[in-house]
Amino acid sequence: MRRPALASLLAATTALSLAFALAFAAPSRAAEDAVVIPAPAMDAAPASGIQTAVIAGGCFWGVQGVFQHTAGVVNAVSGYAGGTKATADYQTVSSGRTGHAEAVEIKYDPKKISYGKILQIYFSVAHDPTQLNRQGPDVGTQYRSAVFTTSDEQKKVAEAYIAQLNGAKVFSKPIVTKVGALEAFYPAEAYHQDYLTLHPNQPYIAYNDLPKVENLKKLFADNYIEKPTLVSASKATN
Repeated sequence: MRRPALASLLAATTALSLAFALAFAAPSRAAEDAVVIPAPAMDAAPASGIQTAVIAGGCFWGVQGVFQHTAGVVNAVSGYAGGTKATADYQTVSSGRTGHAEAVEIKYDPKKISYGKILQIYFSVAHDPTQLNRQGPDVGTQYRSAVFTTSDEQKKVAEAYIAQLNGAKVFSKPIVTKVGALEAFYPAEAYHQDYLTLHPNQPYIAYNDLPKVENLKKLFADNYIEKPTLVSASKATN
């Protein structure tokens, strides 16, 4: 597992110290490297009002962090999708037997960013869509690559984009991302929210996730915002 349970932090001190050293020995290296990919040929039609996208691509810390630095995103929440409410808690999901994936619910303004652009960022910098049931050091179905669609239009756009990227062979291996209808999204525990911003020196974050945000800044400069849109800020204004 990539991160110690709260009760075992002391036992993991030695391993974390080693990881911390590795992180700063290679600060620009991430478990998943960014890939320059074309924009989707098909995108969702213009819409009014805040829209919702739900995606999964490994540890939700990094995926949430990327989209919290994305212009047009009004909220990005870490959570669970694919299983039942009864099993939607971190310890149970970590067993890999719940059907849940660590996912991020993205609320966005379609006048500022499109669904297709969200998918482009997702496939390019947020994770590696060619890894089956894992991302970098994290292994298990809870770390799978998945797009949970909220409409038939989203399903068509996501499936068409995967076919487009596979056809263009922009990745060295086929995309394994699963596309399926969202049944429910369950927010993760409070200590998982805004984790990248709150713990930038945590070894896992420094080594695996901060480079994703840097790649967003480099490859999607027009969509990047320096100040993250945090869950805590959203709650404070509601």
